[in-house]
Amino acid sequence: MSILRQIAILFRFQLRDEMRTGEVMAVIVPFGAIALLVIPMAVGIETTLLSRIGPGLFWAVVLLFGIVVTQRRTAAASPAHGDALSLLGVDPAARFAATALASAILLLGFQIVTGLVMIVLYDPVIVGWGWLAMVLPLVALGLGMLGTVAGSVAEGRGPLAPLLVAPLAIPILLGAAQASEGLRLGVGILRWIIVLALVDVVLALVGVLTARPLEGTPS
Repeated sequence: MSILRQIAILFRFQLRDEMRTGEVMAVIVPFGAIALLVIPMAVGIETTLLSRIGPGLFWAVVLLFGIVVTQRRTAAASPAHGDALSLLGVDPAARFAATALASAILLLGFQIVTGLVMIVLYDPVIVGWGWLAMVLPLVALGLGMLGTVAGSVAEGRGPLAPLLVAPLAIPILLGAAQASEGLRLGVGILRWIIVLALVDVVLALVGVLTARPLEGTPS
């Protein structure tokens, strides 16, 4: 079986598992929306201020809750599950790609729903929707791959993965926040799109090259 076929099968399995449990869309997404609702109560309901800080707060929520999405229970294959896939001859790189893609799709859904909530609550100035449509998938893919690698590194080591993801995700958060600010100011954001794309390429290489060694890492 080709590696693309393996990725497709594992990808469908993970999304079907998420649809069955509803862990992201029924639990994590509502909590993200509530976080965006609570913040104005803390900083004050001053519409000009909220409009200006809204996109930045949105990306902070995406980062924090995105970590939870990538470390969801459905993405954390048990050692027995991993052993079974190894016995079936599934390529570790295929497992990485399928898990990262499934996380990215769920993160994109999280971004869309909470983004709409942010627009309603904060009324930010948004121009360049086409550029924004490029930023969201790049951020989702980057966080998905980063969370998958961190999950493999921290497997069996408790809550280590979030501690790894948070600092390493700073380039992604910085690129996304600067792109949003550029759109608000009406300046070009191509360089930040390139930064996000380069980060994704690096994470893809790291994920594929370390998939097999990390699979053999004792927990």
